[in-house]
Amino acid sequence: MRSVRSKVIAAGLVLGVVGVGTWQLLPQGVGGGKTVRVGTSDVVSSLDPAGAYDAGSWALFSNVYQSLLTIKPGSDAPVPDAASTCNFIGDKLTTYQCELRPDVKFSSGRQVTAEDVKYSFDRIKAINSDQGPGPLFNTLESVKAEGRTVTFNLSAGDATFPFKIATGAASIVDKGKYPAKGLREDEKVDGSGPFTLEDYKAGESAELEPNSSYKGQGKISDSAVTVRYFKDSAQLEQAWADHGIDVAHRDMPPAVLAGLNPGMEDTRYQASGGTEIRSMVFNLRPGSPVAQPAIRQAVAAVLDRAKLAGDIYKGTVTPLYSLVPAGIAAHSTPFFDAWPSPNGLTAKKLLKDAGINTAVSLTLGVNARGATVAEAEELKRQLELTGLFHVTVKPVEKWSDFQKAYAAGEFDAYTIGWIADFPDPDNFLAPLVGADSSMNNGYTDKAVDDLITRTQSFSDRGAAANDFRDLQKLVAQQVPMLPLWQKKDYVMSREGVTGGQHLSDGTGVWRLWELNWL
Repeated sequence: MRSVRSKVIAAGLVLGVVGVGTWQLLPQGVGGGKTVRVGTSDVVSSLDPAGAYDAGSWALFSNVYQSLLTIKPGSDAPVPDAASTCNFIGDKLTTYQCELRPDVKFSSGRQVTAEDVKYSFDRIKAINSDQGPGPLFNTLESVKAEGRTVTFNLSAGDATFPFKIATGAASIVDKGKYPAKGLREDEKVDGSGPFTLEDYKAGESAELEPNSSYKGQGKISDSAVTVRYFKDSAQLEQAWADHGIDVAHRDMPPAVLAGLNPGMEDTRYQASGGTEIRSMVFNLRPGSPVAQPAIRQAVAAVLDRAKLAGDIYKGTVTPLYSLVPAGIAAHSTPFFDAWPSPNGLTAKKLLKDAGINTAVSLTLGVNARGATVAEAEELKRQLELTGLFHVTVKPVEKWSDFQKAYAAGEFDAYTIGWIADFPDPDNFLAPLVGADSSMNNGYTDKAVDDLITRTQSFSDRGAAANDFRDLQKLVAQQVPMLPLWQKKDYVMSREGVTGGQHLSDGTGVWRLWELNWL
């Protein structure tokens, strides 16, 4: 999903525990515990699952909605949540069937039905929002509801489908509260998750209370949770310093993360799963100055990822040479194989051979949050240093405005983060470079689409490894996107807060119900 998960996700956590500080009195949650205040610089673009395909929105969805399946901490396979069982019918991987639990209820008290599940999927396809999760369900042809049984009919074998319906995209909504052909706009939620949304102020806060009627893989929390949303990482850092929050997640400034150590007072920290990635996406629409492959290849040839990682991110990220990050099955390094070190002469030859003898002018869009503007300026510096490019950086303050701008093709290139929706290499490829890509950059390629379809047909995911490597090579040859870096997922919490180690493991599930006070 836009940000901005394999067995490596379940890798051990690095934990630093030190010093005990003094504690201020905090409001009481309905479970009898003090309210836990969580700070983040992520953005919630929509409270409606049909209109959001980004990390901030899905993190909240994990807590107020349910999906048929979910992924438990430390697991690399989906397990039932709102469903009691789910299975493929037959061996073609084109029919998937789930039996809904009989005791699942919306927070209103109404029982969740199979018709609600069908309705939730149907409206995603019908609305087809540019910022929605439609690309994730490109193989979904139809949904049938009968009794408590939900049957999904797929256009092609898709072994990844169980993972897809374990994500925020598959959040089940109350069919009586969400319009069939438009997004819900009243900033309210009717779901069946571990929490109810009691109050929401866009860009500011979400007040969550434990849902006493919740039934699923999670648990009913002992504490209410307040999520505070900050404009950028600097504000998040200040809130932490002022003791205005008890947990900080996504994202502290790089210098703060680089300085984490076991000697810090009143601080626990975890670093887990290094699979968040960031890329430069090129606009391939006709007329774009980067529509020619040679120009994109020239950019790839001069990019110095190590300098970007060291100077801008203080070593908290590592250079990435494929869309599939290190630690995920079938990872390879085709961008390194093609361009092992920054080389202006190689870039110059690529452009000359394509008949391009003057500096290429391009606009670089960036959502102005945290270190992203400094990153864009460093990319501009590197490209212009060769004399082959002239780059205009265009920062956009609001995430929603940035999404609309790149979807409309307003930039020649833009930078964006990606957190996979489920632990399979497919999710670093199909939604990024496949048909109807969520990147909205005009890229399409039949060979790529054919390989994606083929990889999805293997129930034994290891059998798809060679095809995944071929896919990564094709992407490196055509460069519709240019991978920049990958990073770990950091969580900071106060000494008196428990459960921080379970809050996030890179799977996209934000387990706020695990947080409590000692």
